[in-house]
Amino acid sequence: MRDRDDEEDWDEEEDTISCPYCQRTIHEDSVRCPHCEQYLSTEDSSPARKPWWILVGALLCLYAVYRWIVG
Repeated sequence: MRDRDDEEDWDEEEDTISCPYCQRTIHEDSVRCPHCEQYLSTEDSSPARKPWWILVGALLCLYAVYRWIVG
C-alpha cells in the first residue's frame, strides 16, 4: 500500500481530479477509480444485465411455440 507521502508526491507530479463517487484523488485519465472501483463514465462501464423478466418471457414464448408445433 502507498504511504500518505507517496500519494501527495503523486498528486504533485500528475494531473489529478477527485472521484465523483468516493472523492479521493485519482489520475485525470483514469477510466475507473482505483479506490472504489467505479467507472467514471457510462460509456466505459460494463453493460447492464437485462431484467430477469425479459429472459423468462422469452423462454415462455419459446415453450408456447414448441407446444403449438409438437401438438
